[in-house]
Amino acid sequence: MDDDLIFADDDGDGGEEGFDMPSLERKVVPWKVMVVDDDEDVHAMTQLVLRNFSFESRPLEIISGYSGADAQRLMRENPDTAVLLLDVVMESDQAGLDAVQVIRQQLNNRFVRIILRTGQPGQAPEQDIITTYDINDYKEKTDLTEQKLITTIISSLRSYRDLRTIEKNKRGLEKILEATGTLFKPRSIEKLATGVLSQLVSILGLDESAFYLHSSGFAASQKEGGYILYAGTGRYRDLLGQPLESVVSAEVASQIKQADEQEKTLYGPDSYIGFFKSRGDSKNILFLNGPRSLSDVDRRLIEIYSSNVGLAFDNIYLNQEIIDTQKDITFTLGELIEARSNEAGNHIWRVAYGARFIAEKLALPEDEIDLLWLASPLHDLGKIGIPDQVLKKPGALEPDEWALMQDHANIGYQILKGSNRKILQVAATIAIQHHERWDGKGYPQGLKGEEIHLYARIIALLDVFDALSNDRCYKRAWERDRVLQFIDGAREKRFDPKLVDILLENLDDFYRIQERYSDSNRHNATHSS
Repeated sequence: MDDDLIFADDDGDGGEEGFDMPSLERKVVPWKVMVVDDDEDVHAMTQLVLRNFSFESRPLEIISGYSGADAQRLMRENPDTAVLLLDVVMESDQAGLDAVQVIRQQLNNRFVRIILRTGQPGQAPEQDIITTYDINDYKEKTDLTEQKLITTIISSLRSYRDLRTIEKNKRGLEKILEATGTLFKPRSIEKLATGVLSQLVSILGLDESAFYLHSSGFAASQKEGGYILYAGTGRYRDLLGQPLESVVSAEVASQIKQADEQEKTLYGPDSYIGFFKSRGDSKNILFLNGPRSLSDVDRRLIEIYSSNVGLAFDNIYLNQEIIDTQKDITFTLGELIEARSNEAGNHIWRVAYGARFIAEKLALPEDEIDLLWLASPLHDLGKIGIPDQVLKKPGALEPDEWALMQDHANIGYQILKGSNRKILQVAATIAIQHHERWDGKGYPQGLKGEEIHLYARIIALLDVFDALSNDRCYKRAWERDRVLQFIDGAREKRFDPKLVDILLENLDDFYRIQERYSDSNRHNATHSS
């Protein structure tokens, strides 16, 4: 069974039209009719009359009970019962009425249509029973002929169906309001696609009962002329990163191509392909195929929800463009500062990606991870105010030269602190605190322990780790064992011990970052994201 949700790269609003798509093999879900009566003949008669009955191409599943207690238990087990034919007098004169109270009040089931049947009319006035006990119909057993029973079942099923449709509309609209509020939160196309997929499944009620087990979907983005899977559920859950052509049938691929070429929203018997085109010329297609036909209600709910999906894609692409611009600015500035001090600009890349790794290990919120990553290249911005003879000196600094060098932390802070941009505010904090020490013996403020901002503690560790691991104008790179011995020995002195643990427990990852952004690999560093 191919059912999918897709996003591809290109722009615009599409119209809609139908297309031929093979229906899935679907299990027909029967209407549940419950018969609760202590008279076995009543069960036999009901089964006989309704044995070949169907409504809207769905048969009946008849559930039998013989007491008020059975009615309560069976309704707990079968809350999706459409019609309840309920005797009044069973183990007690009020057994049926007591069951109704439990069903309506304790189980809070307002959907099942309750037809009260009694063989002892007159015990309670019909109007009082219907009003007090929320009964939908009241019949004397002698009055329920074959034709009247069928008529009663049909009218009750219609009522139940309509109530469920209204409830589905209500729930769908509630989910749309909830989902629309979260559409603009994801920070990447992948997260947006995954969210849209799960929300569509929820809005359509495909996450209920057996439907979810048979619903599959995916999201794919157009890359260099082909689609790549990047979000999926069901059979596609573990196929992320695969080319679309390799994971779907030729028929489904053809249908996606049809929607893409026509730039239209298309509906099949049980499928939906929504076409979206962002302002950034990225084509986006949602493809959903479930185990049941999409009703008019389903289509209306999809259309309401989808009207906001295109805006969400625009928001993601705009947000990504802003982040990319900020990255280009901060990383370029960082590289210029490092170049002025005769250091390779890849230092700031290694520190930035190492900081991102630690932040992820600390499970920081994604927006904080991005802030740290984007602000970290500016940690040495203050070196712009340090004289060349100090900054570029190949040997050890004299005390007065060292005092000048230390001032770069405050210079960077003074340059950055005036901005009300969040990234530059974070960069200002990192600039002035990244030479503070865990034991309080750092500079320029002598902060101690958690008085030092977490971001600055992270950069302090990675700045030293990188400086020791690579050549500098005043020293050669240390051997790995010597570096690790120094770092481990400086826990609770120079560095936050928790951060040291993260570094030492994930050395392979940090050395992969060192290798990827090595000083001999300039092209990769300046073109990576």
